[in-house]
Amino acid sequence: MVSKIPRPARAIRRGLIVPEVIEATPLNVPDSDALRFLPEGPYQVAPGVFSWVGIQHGASATHGSLNRYDFDSGANVSQDLPGRPGFAFPCQTPNRFVVGCERSLGYFDVVSGDWKPFCDTIDQDVTNTIINDGLPLEDNLIFGTKDLEFATKKAGLYLYRGRDQKLIRLRDDQICSNGKATIVDADRLSLIDIDSPTRQVVRYGLDIDRGTLSAPEVVLDLTSDPAVPDGAILTPDGMGLIVAMFLPQSAAFGETRLYDMASGECRKVWRTPLSPQNTCPALVQHAGKLKLVITTAVENMTADDQAVCSNAGKIFVADSGFDAAKWKSPVFRA
Repeated sequence: MVSKIPRPARAIRRGLIVPEVIEATPLNVPDSDALRFLPEGPYQVAPGVFSWVGIQHGASATHGSLNRYDFDSGANVSQDLPGRPGFAFPCQTPNRFVVGCERSLGYFDVVSGDWKPFCDTIDQDVTNTIINDGLPLEDNLIFGTKDLEFATKKAGLYLYRGRDQKLIRLRDDQICSNGKATIVDADRLSLIDIDSPTRQVVRYGLDIDRGTLSAPEVVLDLTSDPAVPDGAILTPDGMGLIVAMFLPQSAAFGETRLYDMASGECRKVWRTPLSPQNTCPALVQHAGKLKLVITTAVENMTADDQAVCSNAGKIFVADSGFDAAKWKSPVFRA
C-alpha cells in the first residue's frame, strides 16, 4: 500500500546541497481521534516534558485542549480549554500557562483548571477569525490569527507589550498566521513570520517601543513547493530555521526541514512516516540530548487518506543534532 502513495516533490534541493535525511519516530500520543485532529504548538515546559495544544477536537468542535507529555513516563495529561487555543506557553509562575484561545489572551492554571482572560479585544473589527501561532519574548507576546475559511486577508498579526499591557496590531491582512521567531542582530530585533497561504517566510524589523514593523523581506520562497510552511523555530545558534511542512495530500511521509537562513539552502530533512501534514516543530531536552518534536495533523484528511496515512495526527520525535547545553527554552515573564 505504501508504494502506491505519491511521494512529495523534491522541491527542496537547491544548488549542489543534498540535505541530510533523518527518520523521525512516532510516539503513542495522541491516543484519541479528538486529540489527533489538529495538534500544534509543542513547547518545552521542563527537561523531558513538553506541552502542546489540540486546537480543536474535530472538524465541528468549538473547543480544544492544553496537553503535557512526559518522556520518562510516556504519559500525556490533557485538559480541556474554554475554546480553541492557538498557542500555550509556560509562565514563570509554576503551573501557569499563557494561552491564546479564540480571541482572548488568558492564564490557565493546570492545577486548579482556572481560566482568567486578560485581553479580549483581538480582531474585534472582523469576523470568523481566531488566534493561531505565536511566541513569547520576555514579557511580550507576538502572535497572529487565522481566517477560519482560509480565504480572506483579514487576520491580524499582533504584539502584546507586557510593560504597559498594550495590544498593538502590526498587520491586518494575513490569512493564516503561523511560524514565528525573533532574531537580534547588531542590536536590531527582527521578526521571522509565515503567513502560510503565501508559501513564503519573511523577515521584518520589529520595534517594540514604537510597536511597528519594517517592510517585509522574503527570506525563503517556497511558492513552487507542494507543501505549505506551517510552524517554525530557530536553531539554537540562530543560523537556521526549522520549518514544519503541511502537505495536504496522501504521501509516504511528511517533512520538517532545516533551512540555512543566509543561503536559503535546505540542509536537513526530518521525515514523519505515514503522516504528511506536519504542523509545528519544537526543541526539547531529554536525557542529555536535544530532541526535535514534531506535531502532525489529521485535519482535512478523507477517510481513505487516514486509512493509508496511519500515523497522521501523531507526535514524532528525532535527534535534532544540536547541543542541549547551548539551548534554553524561554518562558513568558508575566
